[in-house]
Amino acid sequence: MTDSSINTAEPMIVVDHVDMVFNIANQQLNSLKEYLIALVRRQLFFREFKALEDINITINRGDVYGIVGTNGSGKSTLLKIIAGVLEPTHGKCSINGTIAPLIELGAGFDHELTARENVYLNGALLGYSKKFIDEQFDSIVDFAEVGDFIDMPLKNYSSGMRARLGFSIATVVKPDILILDEVLSVGDAQFRKKSEAKIQSMFDQGVTVLFVSHSLEQVKRICDKAIMLEHGTVIASGDVMDVAAVYNQKLQQKRERKRHMRKRLNKELNEQAKRSKEKQKNS
Repeated sequence: MTDSSINTAEPMIVVDHVDMVFNIANQQLNSLKEYLIALVRRQLFFREFKALEDINITINRGDVYGIVGTNGSGKSTLLKIIAGVLEPTHGKCSINGTIAPLIELGAGFDHELTARENVYLNGALLGYSKKFIDEQFDSIVDFAEVGDFIDMPLKNYSSGMRARLGFSIATVVKPDILILDEVLSVGDAQFRKKSEAKIQSMFDQGVTVLFVSHSLEQVKRICDKAIMLEHGTVIASGDVMDVAAVYNQKLQQKRERKRHMRKRLNKELNEQAKRSKEKQKNS
């Protein structure tokens, strides 16, 4: 966790009454041709799916803020709105400062090019000048641990090597706001430890962080505050330990429901088998 004395209560991210609604087709179409035919014939109908509903968050300078929730709770959608990838259906999101979203590492890579060429390509997509990349090139390659393979086409890299290179490029500068979506799980255990230390050094410099991870222990170790999303709404917010307790309680309730469902199903199957056996006996 970070030192709370860093926090100056200056808002860096303000999410104000944000809703996100997607229109989803009621039927599955396997090609663009089928889609256009159904559209022309007015046979294509949509239903609204509300991914986020009335989300309100204020994240101050120096906060290390965790977002937890099960799959489908709206975490990634919220991150994409804050990163500027998606525009909310209602409400607004205000950002104060430069933002570095580590959501899809290496999303701009060209696998036909060499790793060296991709450092410059991906750096340019992130807004870095060629001069800056020239100055930082050695440190990027050294941190990614790909020095022996830097002139190899990226298509020959493993997924772990590509992720390491993407992480190294994205974290070469210190932004005002850093968005992390599961990126501390890249690479092997040694690289994960090194990448977590790199992020921790940014925390210590007062960078505001929004962090998503499926590892609750990692969120508790890194963050000081958190929110929990469930079905697109905030059900808990505040101190990370308090939110973690709610999350664990919800998981326990979910496990209990599954256990009861299995127990009831087994009971029904046993009764059905018993009735079938008695019926055969009487016939």
